[in-house]
Amino acid sequence: MFDSLFADGGQAVIGMVHLTALPGAPKYDGDREAIVDAAERDARRLAAGGVDAIMVENFGDAPFYPDDLPKHVVADMTRATRAVVETVDVPVGVNVLRNDGDAAVSVAAAAGADFVRINIHTGARVTDQGVIDGKAHETMRLRERLDADVAVLADHDVKHSAPIAARGFSAESVADGVERGLADAVVVSGSGTGHATERSDLEHAVERRDANDLDTPVLVGSGVTPDSVADILDLADGVIVGTALKEDGDVGNPVSETRVRELVEAADA
Repeated sequence: MFDSLFADGGQAVIGMVHLTALPGAPKYDGDREAIVDAAERDARRLAAGGVDAIMVENFGDAPFYPDDLPKHVVADMTRATRAVVETVDVPVGVNVLRNDGDAAVSVAAAAGADFVRINIHTGARVTDQGVIDGKAHETMRLRERLDADVAVLADHDVKHSAPIAARGFSAESVADGVERGLADAVVVSGSGTGHATERSDLEHAVERRDANDLDTPVLVGSGVTPDSVADILDLADGVIVGTALKEDGDVGNPVSETRVRELVEAADA
């Protein structure tokens, strides 16, 4: 399902649309239209810069609900995601922070998006929102009930969290998300937003994927820059990029089309 998102079958550069704070969040400024306008602007710049896909995320909503978003947040995310879908001609995905996989699949299905990222799909992690359990059993059944053609990108050892059990990378732990969680792709990230992903972590994920004879794509989900993207794509099947594509490299700024082109050209090279 993941491979079908990209017509050329190549490695994917996925650019982030970080939504500003939605209604009800502490940093919401009272202007719903501005949220959608900013999302459309960033989506246009990402597409013009050459990304293969775009992912919409409620980045401005900190502190995040752990795993069950209120209905009004789901509604506003659906509206913003649909606006992005209608603005660009590349695949669009959804990441609902902190970890509401059911909401992500629902938003994607209603908005016409193509994929979702779920930070904790299987297992359990300690996060700044407390202990969060993966709910693959619910999310994948919901996808079937909705008959939603939505790919699931599942994190392994996701940023801003720590494992409850110190298993590290093993063939079984990587395979759990794919063979038992039915994820369509695996995401490996650094310790936090914008933090580089350790080369050894990427190598281990790819090795463990191969050890279980899986053909699941492995993506890097944080810390990708124009200087590092070529080296990362020597191993990874794709990258998810946010911070490096923003004006002045500041995650809180709008997307810079110039920076997008710089990174995409480095990836292509």
